[in-house]
Amino acid sequence: MKNRFRVGYVGWVPHPNFLATAASDPHLEVLAIPMDQPVAKTIAQLATCQAYYVMAARDELPRELHVHAQLLAQLPELLVAASYGAGYDTCDPGACSASGVLLLNQAGGNAEGVAEHAVGMMLACLKRMPEAHAAMKAGRAADRAALIGRDIRGMTVGLVGCGNVGRRVAEILQLAFSCRVIAVDPYVDSAALAARGIEKVPLTQLLMDADVVSIHCPLTPETRGMIGADAFAAMKPGVVFVTTARGSIHDEAALLAALEEGQIAGAGLDVWAQEPPPTDHPLLHHPRVIASQHTAGVTEQSRANITRIAALAFSDVAAGRTPPRIINPDVLPRWRERYRGQTGRTIS
Repeated sequence: MKNRFRVGYVGWVPHPNFLATAASDPHLEVLAIPMDQPVAKTIAQLATCQAYYVMAARDELPRELHVHAQLLAQLPELLVAASYGAGYDTCDPGACSASGVLLLNQAGGNAEGVAEHAVGMMLACLKRMPEAHAAMKAGRAADRAALIGRDIRGMTVGLVGCGNVGRRVAEILQLAFSCRVIAVDPYVDSAALAARGIEKVPLTQLLMDADVVSIHCPLTPETRGMIGADAFAAMKPGVVFVTTARGSIHDEAALLAALEEGQIAGAGLDVWAQEPPPTDHPLLHHPRVIASQHTAGVTEQSRANITRIAALAFSDVAAGRTPPRIINPDVLPRWRERYRGQTGRTIS
């Protein structure tokens, strides 16, 4: 490895704070790689880098540039791949481990933005704002009683996933609206949740008890398709469904059917199986759906924060320190050997 630690990115970075933070470290060199060039040239440029700062949204980046086994085989100097956000849909953790590459995300960096968005969608659905908006545009809003809504205060809200975002959602709902919060998360123990006033329950109980179900887990083989027809049928009639997590955790066709049947009273959808979804997608045109284009974490503060912590993680590696937010900790022994082999230094 050269004296400077080279970080490559393709196309754009989420916020100029990344470039400013990286520029303050004399050990970092940032390589901007254009998107509008042949993929082979892009890969050749990435092959000169020790780190790849990679887009997290799978439909924004050509598949050839996703961090999978085929790409990693062409990047022999790569030590670190870090996603733009908390999600890492464009990266294969197993392939990274097999190649001795450390995979990082920016978990927690945009938690406030995503949590506020999720709560906003809950309120919009309960207050029937999408229906009221559509009725007003169509000249059908004379009967206000036809759009009677509900207050969230005192409701039971079920969180599927209770990491950084889920915990902040719970805090907002508890402090502002005195909600009972229940959660499903196999990676957080009951005592840790209870300390925050959150009750850990099985998924079956959450679906039966919750007035609002909000998704906050990553997309993994375990969670793909987890919220399908059976899950929607098990929910309390009139429930509000919100997701700011990842598309494909819920089944879009099953959700549409549940909305049409009246089982689901309203849905707030920030994530989609295809992003952006086609303009004729039926959920986009459903009167009881409020939609956004994976923008929950796209706030000025969130993007400034996630890019700063990403740059600091690259600085950690350049300085010989193990960075935080590691997705594949199993790779650490081999990764430290590769680091020593390339730098001649031991990493702490």
